[in-house]
Amino acid sequence: MLLTTQYLEEADRLANRVVVIDSGKVIANGTPAELKRDLGATVLELTLADDASATTASEMLKDLSTKVTHVDGNLLELTVEKGPAVAAEALRRLDAADMPLLGLSLHEPSLDDVFLALTGQKTEVDTEALTASTGRKGRKAKETS
Repeated sequence: MLLTTQYLEEADRLANRVVVIDSGKVIANGTPAELKRDLGATVLELTLADDASATTASEMLKDLSTKVTHVDGNLLELTVEKGPAVAAEALRRLDAADMPLLGLSLHEPSLDDVFLALTGQKTEVDTEALTASTGRKGRKAKETS
């Protein structure tokens, strides 16, 4: 059976294999577990005071990330191998630079994170409705043009 969807949590639950297509080209192909494992062990999300702080923090912390860091407004996302240790180092650096941090979270990579890492874009759909049915907390995906 072939399933096409923009709901990546749905694909994670139902698909044996996932193919990511960007601009009409296949850019990744594998099981959901393989794609998430290839991304890295943990996603570190830091919420800074404002957009400029997030951009500055991205430059300060880029060496901690195994992939390209992503800034979306005041949210900075880094893919890291050793989540707690990297989170502690990020906190030390931000504190030393006197940059206020509004929030910090660590989570296992999702297919949304895989899509973002591969394409540089958030998914085009709001996954909140789907996450309500799965019982797992998810992030609202940003609509892109």
